Amino acid sequence: MSPTRFASEHKWIYWGAIVILVGLLVTGLIRYSAFKRTDETADKARQLSQDLVKAGYPAPDQETVERLLGTDGGQVCEAPGNALKEALYRIQQLSTGTGGPGNRPVIADTKAVEVERIVLQVYCPDQVDDFDDAIDDLKTDDTVRR
Repeated sequence: MSPTRFASEHKWIYWGAIVILVGLLVTGLIRYSAFKRTDETADKARQLSQDLVKAGYPAPDQETVERLLGTDGGQVCEAPGNALKEALYRIQQLSTGTGGPGNRPVIADTKAVEVERIVLQVYCPDQVDDFDDAIDDLKTDDTVRR
């Protein structure tokens, strides 16, 4: 059996191997770019943890913060002061949590709003003023026992 005859009879093996290798290469590149952590994400997550601890909160898991907020703050920085988010925030998170006629607005704890402000200061400091304007008329007080 000559080497050229063997190679020509089994071309499908070579083509199959090439297709599998290209598929693995593409999959690897996509997964690498999706889960890649840069120094910037680690630095921002570390800074957020330090600022939260300085403000009296427990430090969040570093890896979770890196994945959720990345380098740009993700969903938190998208539009923190827009009307829909403000309305949902007031209705769902700053109320008694009951449905129907039992649902009443409550006075929010000052620290509940402070955490989002800290995240905005770290990830998108240009949006802090918009956030402050959006919650300016929100009544807060020390309502949680510490």
